[in-house]
Amino acid sequence: MHPIDMAAPTTTRISELLTRLTGDEKHAPSAYSTLDVLWVLYDRVLRTAPDRVDDPDRDRFLLSKGHGPAAYYAVLAAKGFIPEEWLDDLAGPDSRLGHHPDRLLVPGVEIGSGSLGHGLGLGVGTALGLRAQGLTDARVYVLTGDAELDEGANHEAIAYAGATGLASLTAIVIDNQSSTHGWPGGIARRFHGWTSSTVDGRDHDAIERGLRAHTGTAPHVVVAVVEKKG
Repeated sequence: MHPIDMAAPTTTRISELLTRLTGDEKHAPSAYSTLDVLWVLYDRVLRTAPDRVDDPDRDRFLLSKGHGPAAYYAVLAAKGFIPEEWLDDLAGPDSRLGHHPDRLLVPGVEIGSGSLGHGLGLGVGTALGLRAQGLTDARVYVLTGDAELDEGANHEAIAYAGATGLASLTAIVIDNQSSTHGWPGGIARRFHGWTSSTVDGRDHDAIERGLRAHTGTAPHVVVAVVEKKG
């Protein structure tokens, strides 16, 4: 994979780490579309760290868009969750880094993902479980793609979270205009009962403001608009 020009590039260090991941060029657009959001999450927002991967009060991040995890791995390496050397062996016979992230093999990964349409439902379940345990400070962030919202299971998760006021849940939708059907009035209108922010998915300050804009009374969605796929 090779770096591409972006309107608001991430640090040079992350771009360098990405060049070490080879063998999944087909999913390079998926990886680069998520890069800025992932960096802002881990650098500015998430209450988690390599020494807190089992802390019950940590924030949870679920990569539903798990079929292109290269940027995720690069950010985890930059933040010290995994050794940088792991990036040199993507999906090798002895590698912990597969084409889909595996929570049993990669420190800091919360779910095994890659089958689109499952992450938001898992996020709802995670938020409900945390609430049942009285862990009210922990937030759950789920990153999806816009085309992934064509999967019907997401609409059930959206409706349930909105109707029950699942305020600890934030969804981030990477909008690269790859959805087959789109949505009248924009993606945020799918999320009934949620608060919403639509941001430039390459502007780090705007992404951070969007992620912090939840009110504490409803689930929140951030639509991060990036360049059109292809």
